[in-house]
Amino acid sequence: MEYRTLGRSGLKVSTLTLGTMTFGGTGPFAAVGNSDLAEARRMIDMCIDAGINLIDTANVYSNGLSEEIIGEALGGKRRNDVLIASKARMRIGSGPNDEGLSRHHLIRECEKSLKRLRTDVIDIYFVHQWDGLTPVEETVAALDTLVNQGKVRYIGCSNWSGWQVMKALSISDSRHQQRFVTQQIHYTLEAREAEYELLPISVDQGLGVLVWSPLAGGLLSGKYHRDSPTARQLAGWSEPPIRDEDRLWRIVDVLVEIGKARGVSAAQVALAWLLGRPAVSSLVIGARNDAQLKDNLAAASLALSPEERQRLDAVSRPPVLYPYWHQQLTAKDRFGPADMVLDRSVI
Repeated sequence: MEYRTLGRSGLKVSTLTLGTMTFGGTGPFAAVGNSDLAEARRMIDMCIDAGINLIDTANVYSNGLSEEIIGEALGGKRRNDVLIASKARMRIGSGPNDEGLSRHHLIRECEKSLKRLRTDVIDIYFVHQWDGLTPVEETVAALDTLVNQGKVRYIGCSNWSGWQVMKALSISDSRHQQRFVTQQIHYTLEAREAEYELLPISVDQGLGVLVWSPLAGGLLSGKYHRDSPTARQLAGWSEPPIRDEDRLWRIVDVLVEIGKARGVSAAQVALAWLLGRPAVSSLVIGARNDAQLKDNLAAASLALSPEERQRLDAVSRPPVLYPYWHQQLTAKDRFGPADMVLDRSVI
């Protein structure tokens, strides 16, 4: 397992992170998975044994049950073997203050998460989507308080737009308060929109990127094809959205071809491609069973050739939104690989 420094922090995280949205499986999350305590404990042990040192959850996953299962599974004995990331912002009750990024909601939900996780500190605390009603100054100050109180060690944002990230970072810097060291985003071969702003911002501002649903809800696993809807879709779970199905299946075809030639799964190829992208620190992988998890874990040691990367880049390349005169400011010297959408070669 490879370990990468998370943004400008000194924290080292494994290139694969265990996602636990499947733990508990109550309410709408039953469509994703319903791992009970015994299965969750096996998965956690498999991940720790494979070198994974980060577990990702959120207070909203099965209304806190995911956090409870993690706390029970770790049992205090393995807590020091892993880092824990959690999130808050989504509605978690029926009251007027049971959602958002206010000081009241963030501090209260962090304290509840600590109890469910049976720990004294959350290693990485994410604000889970934007809150347009709460001043960003209040949110940043609340996160700064949590860090200063020792309840949180590092902070990040999840599913924010570029201007929202930069606004928060500017406030943190001007007020000398804790700043984000990471952002968690959706980024796959099928959805490369993050290359327009979020990845350049991550490189420029020193944010380590965690990628959620790196296999697009299983669509890039190679198990599904043009005429076979996924289990999630059949259950009514439509996240992440797919905007161009024909392009999706062309990408899957190439993933399957490369996987067969290398003797690995298409899922491993898709994950390996992401691990070679700028600013990406870790991929949040989940699984419905041990076999899926074992297959995903193998992606950590898969290195794609330049030719394989070029094939995947070509079939998945998103449209260029801006003319080159604007892009050149962030392309060659500021960003990295020449195959990025910000580079002149794709125009």
